[in-house]
Amino acid sequence: RFWDLNRDENYVLSPDVQFGFEGGECINCVSYCCAKGLLAAGTSKGRVAMWRKIAGSEQSTRALEGKEKWKFQASTELEGNVTQIKWGSRKNLLAVNSLSSVVILSEQAMSAHFHQQVAVVQVSPNLFNVTTFSTGATHSLRVDMNVNGVFATKDALVFWNGKQVTVFECSGDTFRSAGSFPCDSQVLSVHGENLYTVEPYRVQVRTWQGTVKQLLVFSEAEGSPCLLDVCGNFLAVGTDLAHLKIFDLSRREAKVHCNSKDLSQLLLGRGGIVSVKCNANGSKVSILVSKADGNVDSKICFYDVDMDKVTLFDFKAERGDSGEKLSAGQGIGKSVVEYPELHNHIPICHFWDQHEPRLFVCEAIPETGLQSSDQKKNQTEGTMDVWIISFFSTEEHGLLLQDSFPLPSSYEVLLGMKVPHYYFAKKLGDAEKGAPEPGSAAVSQMVARRAMRDFTGLGDCDKTTQDAMLNFSFYLATGDMDEAFKSIKLIKSEAVWESMARMCVRTQRLDVAKICLGHMGHARGAKALREAEQEPEPEARVAVLAIQLGMLEDAERLYKACRRFDLLNKLYQASNQWQKALEMAKAQDRVHLRTTHCNYAKHLEAAGEQSLALTHYENSDTHRFEVPRMLSEDLQALENYVNKMQDKSLWKWWAQYLESQSDLESALQYYALAQDYFSLVRVHCFQGNIQKAAEIANETQNWAASYHLARQYESQEDIKQAVHFYTRAQAFNNAIRLCKANNLDDQLMNLALLSSPEDMIEAACYYEEKGEQMDRAVMLYHKAGHFSKALELAFATQQFGALQLIAEDLDEKSDPALLTRCSRFFLEHAQYEKAMELLLTAKKYHEALQLCLEQNLTITEELAEKMTVSKDSQDLPEESRRELLEQIADCCMRQGNYHMATKKYTQAGNKLKAMRALLKSGDTEKIVFFAGVSRQREIYIMAANYLQSLDWRKDAKIIANIISFYTKGGALDLLAGFYDACAQVEIDEYQNYEKAHRALAEAYKCLSKAKARSPGEQESKLAHLQSRMTLMKRFIHAQRVYPEDPKEAVRQCELLLAEQDFDDALRHGDVLGFLLQHYAQVEDFHTAYRCLEEMQKRIPASHLSYFVSPETLEAVHRGAGVPMSPALAPAHTGHSSTDNREVEEEVADEVE
Repeated sequence: RFWDLNRDENYVLSPDVQFGFEGGECINCVSYCCAKGLLAAGTSKGRVAMWRKIAGSEQSTRALEGKEKWKFQASTELEGNVTQIKWGSRKNLLAVNSLSSVVILSEQAMSAHFHQQVAVVQVSPNLFNVTTFSTGATHSLRVDMNVNGVFATKDALVFWNGKQVTVFECSGDTFRSAGSFPCDSQVLSVHGENLYTVEPYRVQVRTWQGTVKQLLVFSEAEGSPCLLDVCGNFLAVGTDLAHLKIFDLSRREAKVHCNSKDLSQLLLGRGGIVSVKCNANGSKVSILVSKADGNVDSKICFYDVDMDKVTLFDFKAERGDSGEKLSAGQGIGKSVVEYPELHNHIPICHFWDQHEPRLFVCEAIPETGLQSSDQKKNQTEGTMDVWIISFFSTEEHGLLLQDSFPLPSSYEVLLGMKVPHYYFAKKLGDAEKGAPEPGSAAVSQMVARRAMRDFTGLGDCDKTTQDAMLNFSFYLATGDMDEAFKSIKLIKSEAVWESMARMCVRTQRLDVAKICLGHMGHARGAKALREAEQEPEPEARVAVLAIQLGMLEDAERLYKACRRFDLLNKLYQASNQWQKALEMAKAQDRVHLRTTHCNYAKHLEAAGEQSLALTHYENSDTHRFEVPRMLSEDLQALENYVNKMQDKSLWKWWAQYLESQSDLESALQYYALAQDYFSLVRVHCFQGNIQKAAEIANETQNWAASYHLARQYESQEDIKQAVHFYTRAQAFNNAIRLCKANNLDDQLMNLALLSSPEDMIEAACYYEEKGEQMDRAVMLYHKAGHFSKALELAFATQQFGALQLIAEDLDEKSDPALLTRCSRFFLEHAQYEKAMELLLTAKKYHEALQLCLEQNLTITEELAEKMTVSKDSQDLPEESRRELLEQIADCCMRQGNYHMATKKYTQAGNKLKAMRALLKSGDTEKIVFFAGVSRQREIYIMAANYLQSLDWRKDAKIIANIISFYTKGGALDLLAGFYDACAQVEIDEYQNYEKAHRALAEAYKCLSKAKARSPGEQESKLAHLQSRMTLMKRFIHAQRVYPEDPKEAVRQCELLLAEQDFDDALRHGDVLGFLLQHYAQVEDFHTAYRCLEEMQKRIPASHLSYFVSPETLEAVHRGAGVPMSPALAPAHTGHSSTDNREVEEEVADEVE
């Protein structure tokens, strides 16, 4: 009994009688082998039963019942009562204790062999299944010995176990013993009537009775033979020292075909050769080797006899050190080919085709411990992760992958190949079920063969066809399409061409497929393939080919690969897989979900399943039409369905049917349920119940119902009701027609205003013709957009109010003549602004500007923009456009709108006038910006001149801009004047002659570089500047030397006072004040007083305090004994604040 803790369930595995157990037989003990997934159980009758756990992910086995997760394998019969059972550490030994004895059971590998169209498979320890494919016969053969190996040929079956060899001769449908002899050879091969066995350093050639005919000797260096293989007429021998030798068996005695080849360089560590196989002409040998731990290596070694070269195919190419330890000895090369799906696999068996020397096949299984978690999850029971891979092996092209596919789950192991089939041993359980794999033909209970990919559908074709198809496959693998076609062009069999077309599905070669379809005469397929060329995805085009060839599974796979779920949905529908189609539409192709339901419903309807068809018609939302059609023969069912669905469309359909059958009362009921008010009114009118129809039309406000009722009233000449219901139906033209015919003028106006422009014009013409209510005619013409007619009528009838309303709706699309006429009308009535707007709308820019000047209308920004013509406009040439802009700017200047004037001058390209306008505005920031972007000499100078007119002494930025603009404008003479002014500011304000001298030096530089109109005048100015700088420098020098040599400083000042140009460079107050200060310090007050008197002569008394401090004045008067006059009394001493001084420091820095 098992208890599944995860699923919280329990179940029982019992020794059933059907498996050979006796009734009442009990299980005493169990042992489980995790590595193999085998559960061994000992019974009370001495039997050992085996169950294998079904492999797969938890998700894949979740749906299985408890005991279904275990599969019975076999039972072994022993003696006694088994009380204890245990697996050994090597996992292939099982110890069994039966009280009287302990028995160790050893796992016996199944023996099987295929050669010369004969296959032998071991069924039980002594029973073998023999199949002869040439005749199709299957036989069972029992051997009285424990067999370790078997070799089959068309003439004999040979069994051995390392101690005994038994030979059975095939004679028709029977097998008779041809010989049996003792022999301790562990390997054996057969060719014709010769047996080949091994002993140390020799291969024995024996007869069937065991007589040794010949010895094939090996040296000690070559080692003892341990591996044999026969293919064609060649025998390949491998030794325990990794040497290889090939013998030619075509003659009476075996001859050496290839000398001994040392393969020890291929071995990793202490590994050895596991298996050798040679091809049909002895030109190539494949070798499997083992690693130091005894496991088979991932590489297959191919030895080319003619080239004496070894090539490697590694399943783990470029992973780890797969080939790094292989020494590059002479004659050994390596070529690694990668196939990602085969990573983490190792080869376990390999074969060459028995007649085609180029064709090689091997079976590869996942290497233990290297499977990823995803691979383990995806692996299912059996051998779905075991791969069969076939190659073409040639000297020119190396290894070319011919085909690869996973080993089908019903097959146990690959036995070999012979074109056009692979041969497999089937699993015992699957063989009993007799379930052949798709694409294969099960010819016996234990052996099956599967057609090679390129031979699918050909059956047992003749050798010419086989060779042609094999060459085609080979050249297709090499990519040589010319040779591929040459190899098959003489083939006439449609089956061959169909097989090739099927191959084109797998290789996705549509160009080849077209030729194949042509040879097949498959016109429908050729047309479908041609129409499929419009599909953008290559896989979708190939899928069409697959469908035409009946390869629906391939088509399904291709559509999924390119995500063309719409085409896959169509495929499912066409192949009658409706559930798949619906699931696909719901999950991936929802845009066709309703269509799929509808198609399925039609399919069900055709099959007579109306109830199910109803459901799918409803799901496709086509039931309103399709169900009445489907049930049209069964009216009672249809009525029940209509009442059940309570759908307005169905009620209406049923009401129409009843009306057609003259059942008007019932029809009215269903029309009311469907809320089809038009039909209700129509039927009531037909019955003469017009009052009831009017109530329905008024209540529902249905346009169609109202229109039908209005027609009825009109036919009865009830004009008032007819107009009312035409109005309710929005059929205003009919209402207007009745009003005109019956002189209903008031209603006519209202209806016309609600109706279309055509009806408005028609009503306006009516009023105009009557000549009574012209204001209505004008209004209607205006509302209808017929402005010219409205204005003409308004002018003719002097309707000024209407004219104003019409003028408001005029725009640039209106007729210019119309606009001009309206503007004149407004001018005559002194509405100048309205007139100007119309003139601008009519693009009469000059007239609008003239009106603005004459009537002194203020040009606003909006008005100025309307007057401005864009550069791209075709209304005015560029010259006229600029002239107009300048006129607008002139007008803005007169009105004092300087900023707007600047903008318009700039748009006209007249930047000088724009700058003048900007200067008048006094916007310093914009002036500086405009000068910076204009980059014109005159504008730079104008901007600098303007900035000089400001209080630049207190703003360092203005000073910097003045200097920059004069420099950029090239006005060096003006810049020199500015520097001169800066120097004067330093003297007048701060008595700083040093900075003033630097400013004059800059002025001198600028003036000397300036281009003067009069060179003489320029020389005179430069001389004057030089003179001033010299005098200033002498005074500065006097100030500097005063602390060290006062007398020299005083002498220099007195000399300066005597200079002729003194007044131009220095101020008397500064020099005399300097002397006065000196004399006051040395207490020569009388001399100081004389300096003071001199100063009083040249400087007003109120200004003395700028040059001499009040304390010094008091001290001089006191020392000279002269009373101080009131005019010299202390008044204002501080003439500048600290802030101003800081600003002037910046000014001086700029000057520098």
